[in-house]
Amino acid sequence: MVAEVRGDYPNETAALQAVADKLDIGSRETLRNWVKQNDIDAGQRPGATTEESAQIKALKKENAELKRANEILKAAAGFFAAELDRPHTRS
Repeated sequence: MVAEVRGDYPNETAALQAVADKLDIGSRETLRNWVKQNDIDAGQRPGATTEESAQIKALKKENAELKRANEILKAAAGFFAAELDRPHTRS
């Protein structure tokens, strides 16, 4: 919608405000961010696409899970190593 009405207004800010008002969006900055992200996704502006951002988020989550698993395994290895070092008495 912003692209369609840009020519009807003296600047992009005015076009963004008109569309934001029409769509009842509280802030034109929200709309500006959406337009910016659309330009990035379309290859018209440099930056991380929506798909790339989602992949990065998923990889960060997986990385955190793997780090937690490694900490658990380290703690378990330390526990069992200590068990092996203790002298065992048989009765």
